[in-house]
Amino acid sequence: MSKRLIVTGGAGFIGSNLILHLMKRYPEYHIVNLDKLTYASDLSFLDAVKDSPNYRFAQIDIVDRKAVRDLIQEFKPDGIIHLAAESHVDNSISGPEPFFYTNVIGTFNLIEEFRQHWVTNGKPEQYRFHHVSTDEVYGSLGDEGFFMETTPYAPNSPYSASKASSDFVIRSYFHTYHMNVVVTNCSNNYGPHQHDEKLIPTVIRKALNHNKIPVYGKGENIRDWLFVLDHCRAIDAAFHTGKSGEHYNVGGHNEWKNIDLVHLLCRLMNEEVGNGPDGDYANLISFVTDRPGHDLRYAIDPSKIEAELGWQNTQDFMADMRITVQWYVKRYHKG
Repeated sequence: MSKRLIVTGGAGFIGSNLILHLMKRYPEYHIVNLDKLTYASDLSFLDAVKDSPNYRFAQIDIVDRKAVRDLIQEFKPDGIIHLAAESHVDNSISGPEPFFYTNVIGTFNLIEEFRQHWVTNGKPEQYRFHHVSTDEVYGSLGDEGFFMETTPYAPNSPYSASKASSDFVIRSYFHTYHMNVVVTNCSNNYGPHQHDEKLIPTVIRKALNHNKIPVYGKGENIRDWLFVLDHCRAIDAAFHTGKSGEHYNVGGHNEWKNIDLVHLLCRLMNEEVGNGPDGDYANLISFVTDRPGHDLRYAIDPSKIEAELGWQNTQDFMADMRITVQWYVKRYHKG
């Protein structure tokens, strides 16, 4: 029997890449892309599959519980992969309310309506809810150590607090109702389809326009970078073979200081589109006031998903970053 999946947030960065991955690997699956179509969504990312008989789009806000219920009752999914979220930390600081509505109430609406569907159909063991979360729920690391699945939650921004809350919602449905759920927490993703507001697209866009490239503080904050297609393979592995009730951390073993990453992007821009002002795009770098509650370092230990599910990070960081730069240059470059 073919799987019937709902992928929430499927017109966003990770979601669109995931749907393309799943439809290529599992052509027999039927997939509904549930997306509100916020400013961070773009259905054109899915042009390659939009006419497939096994794909459909449903414009739904997950805060609208009736709309969620109607779709689940009509489509009858045996799985949900939940990526829909408000995700920009700066926006959560300036306006936190939509983060808690979408990320907490929206997640509750999805899993509760899926639970009702699961119960109505006799609680099939194969029905699974996969919640995609972030390493930011763990807070901040010092110079050493890594986030593990056993690391206590310590969110420091409204965004990370809302994601931590949604993780706990999923946990409660496993322990209370014995639902088949799995949670993945990933490090920073990079690659095609990311919204303009994020760091890598911002650097490329600002450089092309010869605008100042803003870097928070001294640029010493450290992030672990994961190519989005490797993340999609990890979601695939966890959804299909992960143990119910488990969390799996997904990271790239690939830590970069923000300032070093920005310099790398400027170098790649010099190579791809010619030198920037005064011969180097790095001349556009401008340090700005750090944002409130800016976590110093994130780093993931992915040994659990590697050992238990056989997932491996296959990225060639320099090659994949060049692919990423080329994709955004094509998207933004007017010259």
